[in-house]
Amino acid sequence: MIKEKAYKLLAIQEGITNSKAKELIDKGLVTAAGKKVMIARGEISPTTMFKVKEMPNIRKIFEDNDILAVDKPAHMNTSEAESIYKDYILLNRLDRDTSGVMLFAKNKEFQARAIQEFKEHKVYKEYVAVVEGKIIDEAVCDLPISTIKGKTAKSRIDLRTGKSAKTTVSPLMIEGNKSKVKIVIETGRTHQIRVHLAYLNMPIIGDTQYGVNSTKVHRMLLHSRVTKIFNYTFESPEPKEFRTYGF
Repeated sequence: MIKEKAYKLLAIQEGITNSKAKELIDKGLVTAAGKKVMIARGEISPTTMFKVKEMPNIRKIFEDNDILAVDKPAHMNTSEAESIYKDYILLNRLDRDTSGVMLFAKNKEFQARAIQEFKEHKVYKEYVAVVEGKIIDEAVCDLPISTIKGKTAKSRIDLRTGKSAKTTVSPLMIEGNKSKVKIVIETGRTHQIRVHLAYLNMPIIGDTQYGVNSTKVHRMLLHSRVTKIFNYTFESPEPKEFRTYGF
């Protein structure tokens, strides 16, 4: 059977350019037969019908003279968020498929103060995730992480050359063989939560790199719910996808 590259078929079906089609697939917004299309250049049947998810807009949570807090949707790269608020200075990053609170400084003076708070681990960062397994006890992972940067970053536990990282996981709810957990991190290494939870044998649902793929959701179920810095507290409600498994 003759096959065609996924992004080319999508471009024809949606009436868009090849580069736009590839971008949609790379962002995780395209499904076929109920499954996320993972590889833009993967070859599939020319009769394949795609569904393209519309990405929600980024939402402003709070703004004053010093700080801007926004609610980043899943499927949006940090660089895209930066381009929207290009006059401000990014303070924290979120993975593309992680949604929730993201902070920007509005002046250099506040940026310097905020960076020092992050360095001294004084910023409270709370996440929520849906993971595989029945989690009934609090767990702490205090193992260093190293990252190989490239087109796609890849992190791992590295006792020899890794940077310190600490993640605390607390159970919230159990439904079947899935659990909703609260996660608090003291550091902010690349893919820290994803790597630590995989190590603790509680991989995140929808995390195709370190966790468990799912046909029910087409994003990683990891969300930055609360961030506290200085006298500010910013919160973002859990996205509707977190209700998929009964939570």
